[in-house]
Amino acid sequence: MNTSLPRRNFLSRVGLVIGSAIATPVIHLSQTLKKTMSENTPMNPVKSITPLGFQWETADPFLFCVHHEDKFPKGNPLMGPDTSFLKGRHMGDDFIIKDGFRMYHGKTVPGFPGHPHRGFETITVVRQGYVDHADSMGAAGRYGNGDVQWMTAGKGVQHSEMFPLLSAENENPMELFQIWLNLPKKNKMVSPHFKMLWREAIPNLHIKDKTGKTTRIELIAGSINEHKAPTPPPDSWAADERNQVMVLNLKMDAGAEWLLPKTEQGINRTLYFYEGEELSVSGTAVSRYSGVSVEPAVDLLLKAGKTDVSILVLQGRPINEPVIQYGPFVMNTKEEINQAFEDYHKTQFGGWPWPKYDQVHERGKTRFARHADGKEEVKPA
Repeated sequence: MNTSLPRRNFLSRVGLVIGSAIATPVIHLSQTLKKTMSENTPMNPVKSITPLGFQWETADPFLFCVHHEDKFPKGNPLMGPDTSFLKGRHMGDDFIIKDGFRMYHGKTVPGFPGHPHRGFETITVVRQGYVDHADSMGAAGRYGNGDVQWMTAGKGVQHSEMFPLLSAENENPMELFQIWLNLPKKNKMVSPHFKMLWREAIPNLHIKDKTGKTTRIELIAGSINEHKAPTPPPDSWAADERNQVMVLNLKMDAGAEWLLPKTEQGINRTLYFYEGEELSVSGTAVSRYSGVSVEPAVDLLLKAGKTDVSILVLQGRPINEPVIQYGPFVMNTKEEINQAFEDYHKTQFGGWPWPKYDQVHERGKTRFARHADGKEEVKPA
């Protein structure tokens, strides 16, 4: 195992950074807008609207969602930005936009060097750019431009997520969502697992309204009418269809209308309006970069304004279990959090089989995934 990085110090730093981003164990959408309706007035399906920050507030079973958007420059021979861009940055902990991008925890290549997780899942939706994955199981991959990686951390895994600047001739824009989905107590200590949802396998629906305007639906999890997303990992909360977990990314033409079908009562459903200027949700105007908590058992009429709009939809049945989160670990009790730290310091969750913690793959590699069992998938660029 490479011991060049002091793991206890690094873990503390990761815990502080993530802990500061997640101020409480579970953050729910605040009731900043709530309308009281009389018995004779149709119910407004919009329960609350809240402005979005860097971290987006989520509802059980989701723990965390962040929208990364960086305009990375041309890549140098090491697949990072030219060193002139690194001046004036807090290297290793750079979350402030400068020159259009952040380095995050990366010091040469932007991204997140090897760090541990336990007790939940990460869903990484890459809209533009590439992510290089490496983990303590010996698995690796490069994915992007519409691909999704779904990783079950389970009883514990280390992984790195680096953003290589593959093009030396052109800029390397990056846009991705990282979503944390909780695991129920019975599955928190399952074996770690990751699955690739390649863009070729993700349903992309194009639905025209009565005026010919199009809504494009990227179906990452769940189902819409007869259309189903790829199967999630086997131990995921999303693996049981009764939990109604749904992840959608919508792109609506200016002026387009689309009816989001209702689901069951008791399901948490949130819309994140992250791109565009005007959106109406069943007649309620929503400002750009807002989260909208809605009633689940009501059809929602979405209508774009004078510009195209983009919306991320997260939906699922709440797990309704205690959540204790500290940095990269999410468990049910403080004792389990303490045990997670003890286990990590003893075992490093399998160690780190790679030459460096900010592992990146060869520039010429295309999209690929090498799983812990040795199975390899290769996709064209």
